[in-house]
Amino acid sequence: MAEQSLSLILGGVRSGKSRHAEALIEAHPSAWRYLATAQPLDEEMAERIAAHQARRSAGWITVEAPLDLAGALAEAPDGQPVLIDCLTIWLSNVMLAGRDPEAEADRLAAALARPRGPWIAVANEVGLGVIPDNALARRFCDAAGRLNQAIAATADHVVLMVAGQALRVR
Repeated sequence: MAEQSLSLILGGVRSGKSRHAEALIEAHPSAWRYLATAQPLDEEMAERIAAHQARRSAGWITVEAPLDLAGALAEAPDGQPVLIDCLTIWLSNVMLAGRDPEAEADRLAAALARPRGPWIAVANEVGLGVIPDNALARRFCDAAGRLNQAIAATADHVVLMVAGQALRVR
């Protein structure tokens, strides 16, 4: 991975996306910046967040960025390895906050198109299942698909995780 590059790690739930992304970032010298998008809105999510935090080593700097990922990227020092986990939760946060997901996604895609270090973004591939039965879920899946396509279009590397295995897309 080049010093100024963007990698997109896609996959389903529990496919190994985060672990793979963490291992790629940890191949660089620390300190590594972790842009966390999840919010502990229920007990199960709080447990997921705690598990992610517990497995990270001491070299990580965690920045909570549930809504302003572009701003958090702007604050990252040049050359610092950055992991964004995850774009899909961020998109959900944006939609639940009543913000325009297309405008926010465009803003984020513009920031990610100019990496100032080795940057890795994690996202769920939500388009492999059945079409959701309600309008909000369909709107979310459509927005997530468009976001993933926009980020993948400018990414230097794209990886699809399947059952813990990394499949190089580009």
